[in-house]
Amino acid sequence: MTAQEKSLKHALIAVVDDDQSVCEALESLLESMGFDAATFGSARSFLESPEFPSVDCAILDVSMPEMDGIELQRHLVASHPIPIIFITAHWDQKTQQQAMQAGAVRFLSKPFSDDALIDALQSALNA
Repeated sequence: MTAQEKSLKHALIAVVDDDQSVCEALESLLESMGFDAATFGSARSFLESPEFPSVDCAILDVSMPEMDGIELQRHLVASHPIPIIFITAHWDQKTQQQAMQAGAVRFLSKPFSDDALIDALQSALNA
């Protein structure tokens, strides 16, 4: 394990996705990699959570009811800037450009590889 990998351990990663199976899978993966993970089924539950102020990076689904990932990104950029990685099953170039221009670290299409997520997390946490 490199010094860089050690420094990433125990970072708190929030997963915000309305698909419970995605949340569970990512939580398991993140914890197996040594991260602390918290999952949320909606943007509102994330914003109202006690973990919110301590989050080091957020993995956001683009398509969610009530407040989508792009709206949540706008809120975070304005009030609590943290690195953001987007995940989506419904990729489109316009949404990707919008997210990246607003400061997203990565934009991953589902399904994505574990390596792609690890690379995105390393970029996000070492920025």
